[in-house]
Amino acid sequence: MDSSSLRGLLDEYAELEKQLADPAVHADQNRARKLGRRYAELTPVVKTIGELDAARGDLAAAKELAAEDPAFAGEAQEIAGRVPVLEARLTELLLPRDPYDGSDVVMEIKSGEGGEESALFAGDLLRMYLRYAERHGWKAEVLDAVDSDLGGYKDVTVSIKSKGTETDGVWSRLKFEGGVHRVQRVPATESQGRIHTSAAGVLIYPEPEEVEVEIDPNDLRIDVFRSSGPGGQSVNTTDSAVRVTHLPTGIVVSCQNEKSQIQNRARAIQVLQARLQALAEEEAASKAADARRSQVRTVDRSERVRTYNFPENRISDHRVNFKAYNLDQVLDGELDAVLDALATADREERLAAAG
Repeated sequence: MDSSSLRGLLDEYAELEKQLADPAVHADQNRARKLGRRYAELTPVVKTIGELDAARGDLAAAKELAAEDPAFAGEAQEIAGRVPVLEARLTELLLPRDPYDGSDVVMEIKSGEGGEESALFAGDLLRMYLRYAERHGWKAEVLDAVDSDLGGYKDVTVSIKSKGTETDGVWSRLKFEGGVHRVQRVPATESQGRIHTSAAGVLIYPEPEEVEVEIDPNDLRIDVFRSSGPGGQSVNTTDSAVRVTHLPTGIVVSCQNEKSQIQNRARAIQVLQARLQALAEEEAASKAADARRSQVRTVDRSERVRTYNFPENRISDHRVNFKAYNLDQVLDGELDAVLDALATADREERLAAAG
């Protein structure tokens, strides 16, 4: 990036600092949060620019001194070694960011091949993500669920939100989870002790903070029904649950966790907006031969992104050749090692493309 572009970032940072110091800005929480995230995103860039400028200045001074006194040659050499390190760090920080890295997410987990065992595994995946969210201090909420007979899930939708203004939010950590997750284990339904393979699908998309997708009310069919809990028992004596169908795409969103029909309707439409936004971006990316290739829409065991092997206590992510033998801990929410491997591979790919 040239010096004028860097100057532009420094000017933007100073302006953000000024706006965030204005109490009036904080009257609009959405705006303050957006500005805070951008400020947090630019802070390491501005810090590195300052360190690099200082190192270059120190290097020039040390070279002048070394020309007069060879005793300063060692210091000049040490500073010269710091400059390319800072330049590489700045290059990495200036890589184009995913615009949704600070966003909250909506996640769907669907059972697939494997019948009841697949539904039980979908339940295991849900608990894994809920535990991971808990470890990070995120708020997770199940928006809708279709239970299976043995306590698993045929389909479950969950919202996961962060509580702060961190540059890297929920999407930055979980965006690579989309795809088919395969499990190998002896099912609870298997009397002969044979290992079976089944699969569940994970779909994930960023939840827009503000309305970014306009929806024509004439494109919606809205049905109301009575909320139900595990086993089909009613948890509400009124028809407060809402099912929204987007007629042009056939997308269906249900929500039954809010207290009133109005609240459930608003929440369902919010989720629908997120799904339509993800769909539009996916179509655009497909036309450009670019990338949401990790999101798999069919739960086919052959299209797996990850395998959970219970007999060997092994987890394998096939996209980055990650393998570890702590599956029990991963299912308890210790996902950071595999997520770090995916993030590192993504960063290296973007660096290579930038070079």
